[in-house]
Amino acid sequence: MDVFIEPIGRLINEFSKLPGVGKKTAQRYAYKIIGMSESEAKDFAESIIYCKQRVKYCRVCGNFTENEICDICRTRDKSVICVVKEPKDVIAMEKLHEYKGVYHVLHGVLSPMDGIGPNDIRIKELLSRIDDGVKEVIMATNPDVEGEATAMYIARLIKPLGVNVTRLAHGIPVGGELEYTDEVTLARALIERKQI
Repeated sequence: MDVFIEPIGRLINEFSKLPGVGKKTAQRYAYKIIGMSESEAKDFAESIIYCKQRVKYCRVCGNFTENEICDICRTRDKSVICVVKEPKDVIAMEKLHEYKGVYHVLHGVLSPMDGIGPNDIRIKELLSRIDDGVKEVIMATNPDVEGEATAMYIARLIKPLGVNVTRLAHGIPVGGELEYTDEVTLARALIERKQI
């Protein structure tokens, strides 16, 4: 016999599908929803649907946008491209207010152990963006084994094109993630990036 009645169990099950949300946290979220007024619960549900309907990937860089091409791609210096793993990494970099170029979101990193190869992430799309106007590509993947391997792989493809390829300087802990790195450390890593 289930401990929870079906509607609560279903809600707990849905919340527990979110990354980092275990059964106890999912239960707290479910109880919070139950404690909301009907209008608050409706606003919450509608915001999820609204987000799913409006947010898409920029057809140039792969970042989140409401338009075909994001504001960053339309307005920023296209001579420098910062390559990141996920859209949340763009947000981490943007919090610095230091970087003035554009981004390229790979939507993953190379991971042979997980069956993720070069054709499974947006490497071809990055290479198609390299033209005479691009002077530098900054590899800003996480400093873990997969992030380093991805950076080196992409650097080997871009260097023959005559484009300067740099890597964020260390200071970001090995095994760390950009999303959780403090702004001072991330700013220093950006400023002190090195050629690879």
